[in-house]
Amino acid sequence: MDKRQLSAFICVFEERNITRASEQLSLTQPALSATIKALEEELGTQLFIRKPRGVDVTEDARVLYPHARRMIDEMSALTSRFRQRRDKSPLTIGIEQDISASSLQFLLEECRTTLPDALITLDPGCTGDIRFGCESLRCEDELFIPLFEESYVLACPSHHPLSKAEALSAELLCNQAWVMYPTHDSHQRFLPFYGACAETPSANAGSFTLALDLVEAGFGLTIAPQGLVEQRCDVAARPLPGYPLLRRVGICYAMQALANPQVERLLEGLSQRVQRGDMTESVG
Repeated sequence: MDKRQLSAFICVFEERNITRASEQLSLTQPALSATIKALEEELGTQLFIRKPRGVDVTEDARVLYPHARRMIDEMSALTSRFRQRRDKSPLTIGIEQDISASSLQFLLEECRTTLPDALITLDPGCTGDIRFGCESLRCEDELFIPLFEESYVLACPSHHPLSKAEALSAELLCNQAWVMYPTHDSHQRFLPFYGACAETPSANAGSFTLALDLVEAGFGLTIAPQGLVEQRCDVAARPLPGYPLLRRVGICYAMQALANPQVERLLEGLSQRVQRGDMTESVG
């Protein structure tokens, strides 16, 4: 019993007429009759009683009909499911390290809204059709769409005295135990806060995420993007003294990436939101 036989049976059952059923199925009457006969032989029962005008259905046909209808519907749903998955256009997005969950969630919500027919793949690091990361990581031949401005803040254990201080000053910070990220491009900007301790860190890390792990473990204080700090239940975020230090987070992409229509649609949607001013909000 196959889909072709079940479809033929359902059409004849509903039409009660071989001629009309054959027209709907684009089959000749002999071909349709042969299909029905093969099904009857396989089931070992008669399904239709031929009459001069049309057909009558047997009791076995009445029993078979709802099952056949359900089987056809299930086959169609299964076929549609796999065809939709196969037909989705792929879009791979590289996610640079130290991107906050809230920023990534915002991007993914835009992807889901703008690209419902895309097969989204997230990969870590400098890869993919486009990249979600900091402007400072943009390659020379890439363009950049800024989505967020995020403040750098002091990150300290929630029980640390500085977490309750009314206001921070350079004097309060300069003699603290510091966890540093020396390979980051903003390291030089942080040196005034480290003071005399700049040459004697308590610990070093290769990412802001790892630096915050060290803070949670009690190694000292660090400076990190506010969105990452706020994800930590046991770490407090405090504004740094002086002029705010910011980083810009957004989409890095090469011109050739626009050959992918999914990239073009997503960037267009993001650009419109930037123009409306509902994305580039300073954090902190």
